Amino acid sequence: MRGVGGEPLAAHLTRLDLSAPMNPEAPVPATPAEATAPAPAPIHTDLGLLLMVGIWGINFSVIKVALAELSPLAFNALRFPFASLLVYAVLRRRGPIPLPAAADRRAVLAMGLVGNVIYQLFFVQGMDRTRAGNASLLLAGAPIVTALLSAALGHERLAARTWAGVAATVLGIGFVVRGGAADPSFGMRTLVGDLLMVGASLAWAAYTVGARGLIARHGPLAVTAWTLWIGTAALFLLGAPDLLRLDWGAVSARAWASVMYAGMLGIGLAYLLWYRGVRYIGNTRTATYGNLVPIVAILVAWAWLGEVPTAWQAVGAAVIIGGVTLVRRP
Repeated sequence: MRGVGGEPLAAHLTRLDLSAPMNPEAPVPATPAEATAPAPAPIHTDLGLLLMVGIWGINFSVIKVALAELSPLAFNALRFPFASLLVYAVLRRRGPIPLPAAADRRAVLAMGLVGNVIYQLFFVQGMDRTRAGNASLLLAGAPIVTALLSAALGHERLAARTWAGVAATVLGIGFVVRGGAADPSFGMRTLVGDLLMVGASLAWAAYTVGARGLIARHGPLAVTAWTLWIGTAALFLLGAPDLLRLDWGAVSARAWASVMYAGMLGIGLAYLLWYRGVRYIGNTRTATYGNLVPIVAILVAWAWLGEVPTAWQAVGAAVIIGGVTLVRRP
């Protein structure tokens, strides 16, 4: 869910027959059945998805603000409990929360570590070193990584149109990384951050493909919640040393607001809005809203953080969004 970003969201592509776990930083593509099903959705579904786009688009800049005062590990250790508590409270109101079958618990644990801990280590360290706009664009290409991994494992065959989308997205990512390396305000630090964000996309793709069996047995909502809670426990332990060294009195109200926003809204509320969209209009229609997230993220970072979009970034954005749109077409 999460994540992300802003938080996070990448997943199954159009020919996969399973709904995918939600990444708040890199929204998910979908299945043909869902794409062509009737969509008698109330207007508040689309309004909710537009709110989700706004939350995720703002989230990248919010995270940059928090990381100016908090270490990456401390930030994750603080924001994930907020997300987990909100998700637990909402799911608990719906009734008893099921637990995974004993035979699946090792797989759930492994996916929680890959999809939240490993992914988040790449993501938050990358966010600390690159522009908010770059991060949003590089994560937007995560579905392409998932497509390639799915094809490599024999889960699906990629059509010519999908390969064209893959090529376009890889080219766009190259433009974004090239532009970051030439940015005098960041320099090589941005290049390292961009490469870490590519690593985050790889980790999310591994989680998405690895969780297919669990999702088939338990559904995407339960699997995403379980892996979120596992990730929260691990991230809190990893961040505990930084929290012990933290000068709590020096943490500003703005940093605390950023932590709560990134946790409760960037992961928690966006998670719920995403699944309401999937329920009413299907994964593909919901995922099309994800193409708006990098645009919002770049504009917000420009206005708030002073990250003036570069020519390389603009070209990369157009090529990445075009490539992902080509792949996501039902």
